[in-house]
Amino acid sequence: MNFPFYIAKRYAFSLSKTTAINVITFIASFGIIVGAMALFVVLSVFSGLRDFSLSFTNETDPDLRIETLIGKSFFISEAQENQLKSAKEFTKYTKIVEERALFYYNNKEHVGYLKGVDTNFNSVNGLDKFLYAGDWLEPNTNQVVVGSGVSRKLALGLFDFNNVLEVYVPKPGSGLIENPDDAFNKSPLLTSGIFQVSEEIDQKYIFSSIPLAQGLLNYKPNQLTYIDFKMAPNTSESDAVDTLNKIFPNQVKVKNRAQLNDALYKMLNTENIVVYLIFTLVIIIALFNLIGAIIMMIIEKKNNLKTLYNLGTEIKYLKNIFLFQGNIISIFGGIFGLILGIIVVLVQQQFELVMITPSLAYPVVFDIKNILIVLLTIVILGFIASKIASSTVSKKLLE
Repeated sequence: MNFPFYIAKRYAFSLSKTTAINVITFIASFGIIVGAMALFVVLSVFSGLRDFSLSFTNETDPDLRIETLIGKSFFISEAQENQLKSAKEFTKYTKIVEERALFYYNNKEHVGYLKGVDTNFNSVNGLDKFLYAGDWLEPNTNQVVVGSGVSRKLALGLFDFNNVLEVYVPKPGSGLIENPDDAFNKSPLLTSGIFQVSEEIDQKYIFSSIPLAQGLLNYKPNQLTYIDFKMAPNTSESDAVDTLNKIFPNQVKVKNRAQLNDALYKMLNTENIVVYLIFTLVIIIALFNLIGAIIMMIIEKKNNLKTLYNLGTEIKYLKNIFLFQGNIISIFGGIFGLILGIIVVLVQQQFELVMITPSLAYPVVFDIKNILIVLLTIVILGFIASKIASSTVSKKLLE
């Protein structure tokens, strides 16, 4: 057996004659255990919060979306539509027209987005699953489905025939406006349903049939803002994107679900990194205690090291004794902390002990990736700390 490792193992698992060294070593080991456990639990919690936050976008956003490269809208030809229908990469697609508009109801105003959709919309986006009142709109009517935020702001109910919900959309064109009534296209609307997804979406969108939106915007029947796609099973994203670029050459840009929610993804990733760095700092502080404990151990074992040195042991092997000792303490502490962290996460998943609301438990996700991140962090930082401490061993110290 490699004798530096053998000696390091004995030093790591046996008590020192000096009580202070034992206390500092215990504090360092305890700090590593707690730091590893806390880092794993927090990473698991953020994985859960990430999945919880993205669950809404995964439910309501398409697999892919195409939008125009220039301006607000693009035209789809009959040949292009036939190509989309025959493309094996997609099971469904839905045509969408979207524009900002003013909504007026019972002396209340709200600026939101009118989103005209066709009959395939819910097959691709599945928003009808989030209806909590009323029904989805009938095609080719003036019915609309509004978000709960819009409903609250306007005090808007379902099928109110006494007070009419109106939408105003600016007319395209240029020049001076002589009559304000000529500046807007407007239409009466009838609320058939109310949905609830998230605060942002609920306050932003009002869904209508696509002919109604196209008429308000003076769009032609083949003029669209987006086309959303549901990919076929076992279809790679790159193949689907290539197909769309061939059908619409130099006409549109393709976005996947992550690109549609790039701000949300950036926010979640930034929060995850910041929390990781904060709890890594806790581990670093604990490893300062490890450095101190190893240095004190070196001073205590100075006479033993001199004996080994005089017997012909090279300095690098003497350094390796304490390098291995520090690595053993940090790795075993990290593993023990991980075991405790895994127990905490599994207990929360099984018994939901910590709640956000009376009906919603704090989401946690057991992920092998988080285990590897914690282990890698402990191993790297433990090696650096042990390397710093073991460098104290020198010829000058022994002579």
